[in-house]
Amino acid sequence: MLFNSLHFLIFLPIVIGLFYVLAAKHRWILLFVASCYFYMAFVPSYILILFFIIIVDYVAALTIEQTKGRLKLFYLIVSLVANIGILGYFKYINFINVNLTELFSFFDLHFYNKNNDYVLPIGLSFHTFQSLSYTIEVYRGKQKAERHLGYFANYVLFFPQMVAGPIERYATLGTELKKEIKPIYQNFSNGFRLLLFGLFIKMAVADNIAPVVNQVYNNPANFNSLRILNTIFLFSFQIYADFFGYSTIALGCAKLMGITIMDNFKTPYLSKSITEFWRRWHISLSTWFKDYLYISLGGNKVKIPRWCLNILIVFTISGLWHGASWTFVIWGLLHGLMILLERLFSKLFNFTIKEGVSFINILLIIKTFIVSSIIWVFFRAENFEKVTLIFKALLKNNKAVASDINYIMPFIFTIIIILADVLLYNKRFDKALNTLATPYRWAIYSLLLFGLLALSGIQKFTFIYFQF
Repeated sequence: MLFNSLHFLIFLPIVIGLFYVLAAKHRWILLFVASCYFYMAFVPSYILILFFIIIVDYVAALTIEQTKGRLKLFYLIVSLVANIGILGYFKYINFINVNLTELFSFFDLHFYNKNNDYVLPIGLSFHTFQSLSYTIEVYRGKQKAERHLGYFANYVLFFPQMVAGPIERYATLGTELKKEIKPIYQNFSNGFRLLLFGLFIKMAVADNIAPVVNQVYNNPANFNSLRILNTIFLFSFQIYADFFGYSTIALGCAKLMGITIMDNFKTPYLSKSITEFWRRWHISLSTWFKDYLYISLGGNKVKIPRWCLNILIVFTISGLWHGASWTFVIWGLLHGLMILLERLFSKLFNFTIKEGVSFINILLIIKTFIVSSIIWVFFRAENFEKVTLIFKALLKNNKAVASDINYIMPFIFTIIIILADVLLYNKRFDKALNTLATPYRWAIYSLLLFGLLALSGIQKFTFIYFQF
């Protein structure tokens, strides 16, 4: 079920209404049924995959808590194999088959290649990582195993964030799902603000930029260098508006039920470095890799060569997490290399980034945006052939005649995103509005609602991160 659909517009009020009508001890049943229904709106049979993950990790965590030594590690490995195995089968088996086939053919050998024709389950990477964080925390002794299967199931299935994050930890979301919640005005006002703002960012901003980006990426040779460069920058804003919009809607839906989930974005394009960018972009994924991979590899408590290797490993795997393609791997690797180059630059020139508004910081923000935008090409392009066409057109297509395409509206929305980020720097939309007088708040509501109704296109674009 898409957030930007009539189906969801009917679904959400019914769930919210029933949530507050039911006694607190029965609400977990409603959330479980509602989340299953929400997910089954995509491919109904795939709910069985989530049930399998839930059962395996629920039993594994209980067993881990009751055992010691190697047996304890064994049950953690069972959880890891089950989650990563499912993810690998559905998401990476074709990628592995294709690469093994090419490798075998290089040596004139035959490899039996049987591709997986299944559609990738929506948000499978998010489900597996969220559930894995629970069993790992239980193994480390930082989390008590949940005895109530229903609450654990809702932790994995919670519909606002189940298909595209944020990737929550049981210590936070599990506590939120159990707490006593009453229908208070603040939850409704903040929830609706976030919901309205998120829908505007997605439907009015991201979905109006999408056709322009798609047209250019489909046939880059038809456009001149300036249009290619414009499109590279536009995609940066499209994917940000798309994913930030989803995350904001998720925050709003949860808040309407008095449940708090983490902020997944904090104005990432105002970052002064790629390192800072990853502290502000997809925060839940960045912290997951930090806590469960980077630190496990030794983090920064190792010698410089090993630290460099750790950074490259983490970002390469992060790229692969996003998609089963070498373009995603290169995308992640390039971010890791940029972080190493920034560190090298800082050491060589004894350069330290200072807080506050300054000419140097503005230049650093522009630099970070340009670098991240260029790297996004590897994320957006379907394959290396398309990457080559994009960069070739960017560098050499000075005389090509571009197709007639309207760039005015996308750039207006780009300005809106930039202004919103500047005004909301280190703030969240709902909390920022609390500081304004009532007339100003309602004026903003009216503008957002008007923009949503007037500017939303007939064509609905699915959220980009649903494919992960």
